[in-house]
Amino acid sequence: MIQLTEISRTFEALWPAAGAELWDAPGFVTSHSDAVTGVLLSVDITGAVLAEARAKGCNLVVAHHPFLLKGTQEVNHDSLKGSVLTYALKHSIAIFAAHTNADIVEDGVSDVIAKKLGLTNIEPLVTTADSEGHGRIGRLVQSMPLQKFAAHVAETLPFSARGVSVAGSPEQLVETVALCGGAGDSFIDAALASEADVYITSDLRHHPTLDATLTPRVKPLALIDVSHWAAESLWLESAANAITNAHHGVTVHVSEVVTDPWVFSINRGER
Repeated sequence: MIQLTEISRTFEALWPAAGAELWDAPGFVTSHSDAVTGVLLSVDITGAVLAEARAKGCNLVVAHHPFLLKGTQEVNHDSLKGSVLTYALKHSIAIFAAHTNADIVEDGVSDVIAKKLGLTNIEPLVTTADSEGHGRIGRLVQSMPLQKFAAHVAETLPFSARGVSVAGSPEQLVETVALCGGAGDSFIDAALASEADVYITSDLRHHPTLDATLTPRVKPLALIDVSHWAAESLWLESAANAITNAHHGVTVHVSEVVTDPWVFSINRGER
């Protein structure tokens, strides 16, 4: 039986804590001294995810998003954060997060998205050290119109209520693709400075998107806004395989709970 301290060394090897941004909060939120009975991977920590972990016999949950990233003023058992922590402590479920330190590495969040999209010559969009860095940029094997590429993106990601939104001409040819898993509008300038034809990320705001599409450039930069949860969920299977390969005796599951907060959308149709 493997102990939490042993598997935590694997986490550090896969996603070194030193690679996290200063504002980030990766690592353990709760822990225990029991042997690890199973690992459940999820994008977020919610009560439903912890209930799933318990039902599947997992006393360790590895999430992408830190549960206490912005902190909380109280952890009463009937509060949003407190109720989840109370459940975890009551049932001896350890909670661990690998966030920006899992974004920048090979086979990390952005790298997995790039590979799933079939990009070649993949490199970090913004280099931090050696071959690591935020986002990814690469090339399609064959160029295609933006509308067709957006459909390819939608088919690559799991279903989400919000689908895929596109800013750019449907006929624009796409060959070089930049992307960033999660909310990546802070890297729009890097995408504009690159040779990318399109930039894919999540949670894009109106003004940064409009400014990017209007910025003078040899070729306009198209933008594709995708579900935050859907994009980052692609990483879970890769992370699960990495843990399984390091610890063959440990059962590892990918959560079946969809933590995307958007449930449905309504559109009046094409104009």
